[in-house]
Amino acid sequence: MKPSRIISFVVLILFLAAACAGFSFYRYATIPASASETGVVVWIKPGQSFSETIAQLEEAGLVRHPKKFRWLACLMRDERHIRAGEYLIRASMPPLAILNTLVSGETLLHKVVVPEGATVLKIGKIIEKAGLVSGDAFLRAAGDPVLIKTLGLESHSLEGYLFPETYHFPRGVTAEDVIKKMVANFRSVFTAESARQADAMGFTTHQVVTLASIVEKETARPEERPLIAAVFLNRLKHHMRLESDPTVIYGIKDFNGNLTRKDLKTMTPYNTYKIKGLPPGPIANPGRASIEAVLYPSKEPYLYFVSKNDGSHHFSPTLREHNRMVQRYQLHRP
Repeated sequence: MKPSRIISFVVLILFLAAACAGFSFYRYATIPASASETGVVVWIKPGQSFSETIAQLEEAGLVRHPKKFRWLACLMRDERHIRAGEYLIRASMPPLAILNTLVSGETLLHKVVVPEGATVLKIGKIIEKAGLVSGDAFLRAAGDPVLIKTLGLESHSLEGYLFPETYHFPRGVTAEDVIKKMVANFRSVFTAESARQADAMGFTTHQVVTLASIVEKETARPEERPLIAAVFLNRLKHHMRLESDPTVIYGIKDFNGNLTRKDLKTMTPYNTYKIKGLPPGPIANPGRASIEAVLYPSKEPYLYFVSKNDGSHHFSPTLREHNRMVQRYQLHRP
């Protein structure tokens, strides 16, 4: 056989071998390890090596032939671009799709519902229960003066500024990350226009948020909030004490759920039966409706309200009428 024909034959063999290898590798990259649609949660830790990641994926039954998976990552130049985080991966995903998921950072998000009127302490417990951040770490961050200053807030605490909303956070999120997201949501609600309205009323942002938190805790009925706000604003104008039970409760350490006469007479910075004006800061984190109720309250001349024991309240402009309603609804006397 002529040398030229031998060379041609060798080239053909090499080409066919490369084509077969390429096809085989293509099949590996695009064919899943299993048809199972069951999701597997994979936690890629910060600083975890690529070898550890491959072993983790193989052990979970998500990839076969770990050497080929490494070659695939090298070919795609992705072996150094795997992002830490928690991922939901299915064995029915082909290796290339798994690799793309780990590189894109499409991490699993955990739903966190922060209800209106929740305190910083309660939010810390909610975040901890979701398995994201410890309650203690959250409370430390919420009281960190450096972080508070960085966020541009003039307060000793973030109470009132952690906006109640439904959030989605990835595992590995920090307390600071959670707080920054919540404060950003607060700013999206309390806008520059809100600040101008507060100023026109003679209030600072902090004072509006403080009063909004009291309104939030006094009623769960949205239609009542502008009326509750009107009562407190009217009382402030008349230099009357607010006399709000929720503020007293906030000032009691380890409150047991039973508000007593002694509690009402005990002096604390938050006992509005004893102090004049607003307490030093918010007693909870108010929602949009309570903030807007303070900024745009009802024009009614009410100075008092009493619970009707059905979730609603009776509002009165005079003490005489209020006392009659207390007799009717609280003491059950006609």
